[in-house]
Amino acid sequence: MSGPRNDQLEAKERSLFRAVTLPREHGGWGLTFEPGLLGLLVAWGGAGLCLALAALVGFLIRTPLRLVLVDHHRGRFLARTRMARRVMFVELAAFAALVVAALVLAQGQFWVPVLVAGPFVLVAFWYEMRSRGRRLIPELAGGVGVCSVAAMIVLADGASMRLAIGVWLVLGARVTTSIPHVRERISRLHGRPQRAALSVTADVAAVAAAFIAVVLERALIVGCAAVVLVVLVQRLSGRGSVVRPAVLGARQMIMGFGVVAATAIGVLVMAK
Repeated sequence: MSGPRNDQLEAKERSLFRAVTLPREHGGWGLTFEPGLLGLLVAWGGAGLCLALAALVGFLIRTPLRLVLVDHHRGRFLARTRMARRVMFVELAAFAALVVAALVLAQGQFWVPVLVAGPFVLVAFWYEMRSRGRRLIPELAGGVGVCSVAAMIVLADGASMRLAIGVWLVLGARVTTSIPHVRERISRLHGRPQRAALSVTADVAAVAAAFIAVVLERALIVGCAAVVLVVLVQRLSGRGSVVRPAVLGARQMIMGFGVVAATAIGVLVMAK
């Protein structure tokens, strides 16, 4: 029968395991699911499914990898470092297996968007390695980079490059308007200074990106309209009372999946 000391050690290990495996960014789950879901709705296939799962595993890898790199950068080796390293290697193996499976099953060169998305992801991770991942630049860079998964899935199914770039632009537009909006609302909640001009600039950039997507592929007009609607809803809600972060996150998740659904419906309907 285990004593109090053993129970405390087991509880500590469980807590440590959660700390090195579960991402702290709750909004990151939605931002990771959206590209994979949109890609699969538009171009379902085995390679796309592998890429969507790889994106999810990649999101999970960030937590132990960040801890290992941060501890290495600071010249320390802790119990969490050891556990994070073990978890990281397991997840990296799963990630590699999924990518290899996608390469085998793919009908197109899905790796092309990686050449563009790679610098975005590296910028985000460079900030995270220095414990500065909550700043605007890494959040935007990481969000836009992850959206490339939708383009990869579309290309893996053999669809056109124009459609692939278009779905990436639509999701990138959603990220571009939503991240500054959420940051502005949280700053207001905590009584910190707000940069209204930044939010307006982000909205303009998001609408511009959505319209470029329509120029590339007319079937994305419904997704473009959804992005414009998100911008309008955020502008109107910004005038109201400040809500709790949990409520704000739920709203963003609903709008994000709404953009995904609208974009997929538009592509599937207009493709017929």
